[in-house]
Amino acid sequence: MADHAARTHLATHEVTNQPLLGGDHDLLAEDIALRETLAREAPAWVATRLAPLAREAGRDTWQAIADEANRHPPELRLFDRHGRRLDEVHYTEAYHRLMHLACDGGWQAVAWEHEGNGGHQAHIAALYLLTQVEPGFCCPITMTHAAYPVLRHDSAILETWGPRLLANDYDPRALPADDKRAATFGMAMTEKQGGSDVRRNTTHATHQSDGSVRLTGHKWFCSAPMSDAFLTLAQDDAGLGCFLVPRFRPDGERNGIQLQRLKDKCGNRANASAEIEYADAWAHPIGEPGRGVATILEMVQQTRLDAATAPAGMMRQATLEVWRHVQGREAFGKRLADQPLMQRVIADLALETEASLALCLRTARAFDGASRDPHEHALARLLPALAKFWHNKRGPAFMAEAMECLGGIGYVEEAPLARLYREAPVNSIWEGSGNVMCLDVMRVLARHPESIAALRQELALARGAHPDFDRALEALERCLKATPDVLEAQARWLTQRLAQCLQAALLLRHAPIAIGEIFCAARLGEEASPLFGVLPSHAPLDAILERIET
Repeated sequence: MADHAARTHLATHEVTNQPLLGGDHDLLAEDIALRETLAREAPAWVATRLAPLAREAGRDTWQAIADEANRHPPELRLFDRHGRRLDEVHYTEAYHRLMHLACDGGWQAVAWEHEGNGGHQAHIAALYLLTQVEPGFCCPITMTHAAYPVLRHDSAILETWGPRLLANDYDPRALPADDKRAATFGMAMTEKQGGSDVRRNTTHATHQSDGSVRLTGHKWFCSAPMSDAFLTLAQDDAGLGCFLVPRFRPDGERNGIQLQRLKDKCGNRANASAEIEYADAWAHPIGEPGRGVATILEMVQQTRLDAATAPAGMMRQATLEVWRHVQGREAFGKRLADQPLMQRVIADLALETEASLALCLRTARAFDGASRDPHEHALARLLPALAKFWHNKRGPAFMAEAMECLGGIGYVEEAPLARLYREAPVNSIWEGSGNVMCLDVMRVLARHPESIAALRQELALARGAHPDFDRALEALERCLKATPDVLEAQARWLTQRLAQCLQAALLLRHAPIAIGEIFCAARLGEEASPLFGVLPSHAPLDAILERIET
């Protein structure tokens, strides 16, 4: 937020050659790529519903609120003044305002309220906008959204919790669910000894005569530990099962969810992550006994798409920050925005942002149509892993390049780029690291050949539009014919290339011709470089740059 009448005449010098700060923006009206992508991937009501959020999220005051939420991180409060156990996390009021921004608009619920009619596209587009306000608080929004399909395994649980997850409200109070209109959900899967290998989990579930369960064990990471309930994994006689663990037991007493510590994270400070122990915690089984991984994967698949979308939103925010900076600052006798090298870097960042957004919303359309269209269902199995892997591999380098465009001022915490840079690695780790995503792609290719067939159909729609694209498809086909052991060894290359080719196909088919063609040359051509800013000499810089803020 711009400060009023900041002095520029100082005792030793004049403050000059600085870009304008602050100002409200409309995050939809000024984002032509988002408008175009929504127009082709979503029903018309989605953009209409998003419009008020885009105007509100673009208000300059939200950046100050996000900054406050990060500068005053959550605090662990284990006991009250008399020594009674609480196991609570207290957040600054700024954090609660961010949560209201999302939940009061129902963006954690919209995918299920309009399932099959643009709901997933609305959720993903909203997450893209909300991430530009502050990525950290989007974690509980994602998990609350993603928990809903798991609850549908049990009609009694759905009746109790479903309306609270879908409520257009946010209630941060530590109260039993019966005393609240709205609730949020979290997830706790990983343990110290296994990490991504959750089948090594040791948390134990003991079944009771009344049908409930008691859990004893630990969880190495529990995101959003003040959620009203958590989905978790534990071992019982049937194997690894999925369980719902509420913050309060049915009798209204606090459940045995003991917070051990809050994680001192590399990234955002606004949202808490905790290490927890279950001490005879009351739980309710959900899904088939011994099928906990398959049950909770319904939640994980949703969160993976969100984890692929967050980098796209962060890329958009970083690109805007850079573009506005270089238009208001001069170096070596002319504006940074007019210097060829700087133009190439920013144009390349803009290309990456647009390609990432296109892949996210195409995947959201696959999710939305999966229940009625076999082609979309097949794509929905594969695309989240592709998008999550590649967008997050690009994210850290992207943020570093954007920070470098600003120079030293971008490296300090007063600029949002420092926060974005620290946040950039998290979505690559959350819900499966890069290698896990590649192995998941290998699993889908082996078990669900219809998924690669569906992807081939999508790619074929752009065949012949650019020679570099056609050559890339030929290389993909050669790789896919390899033996399983060779294919696994090449899994990272294959996952990257599948994602890039689908991005290219979407841009070739739907973006202006110059955008799609230069993306193919810069990402798939013989001179493609891992560095941002290495574009072909004929790159249409003006055509790319004018799309940044239109």
